[in-house]
Amino acid sequence: MRILVISDTHGNLSRVYKVINSISNMIDGVIHCGDVVEDADTLRIRYPDLKVYNVRGNCDYGSSVPNEEVFVLGGKKFFVTHGDLYGVNWGIDRLCYKGAEVGADVCLYGHTHVPYIDNYNGIVILNPGSLSAPRGSSTYSYGIIKIEDGVVTPSLVEYK
Repeated sequence: MRILVISDTHGNLSRVYKVINSISNMIDGVIHCGDVVEDADTLRIRYPDLKVYNVRGNCDYGSSVPNEEVFVLGGKKFFVTHGDLYGVNWGIDRLCYKGAEVGADVCLYGHTHVPYIDNYNGIVILNPGSLSAPRGSSTYSYGIIKIEDGVVTPSLVEYK
């Protein structure tokens, strides 16, 4: 199983379309970590054969979409949130603690627009960055989560 992880598209899906069109035969779904929920809805319409999971972000005012989700894919438990409620601009400790609290194998977030990948006590932590508005010294990016034989392999991909 392979899952595309994106975040912080903010209504600009042109690069997302190019990525999905180039790897659609290699992915089983898309996880959007917030900002903006309408983008996830658009992906559901444009790619009806792809399962799209999403949470709301800090720019998704008035949305009824949950700000965090816990679900199982490929036998692994995912905790997905935008990150703003966990103060990820100042560190990921609170996010990691929440991931551990819910028993997650994978913890995904966005908000900072800066790609990040790590392992916290056996939990894969990944922020895909942004395909529309990277920040800091980062470039346009997305994440891929591969689950094979019970092993989670995360990767960050720079958009070219």
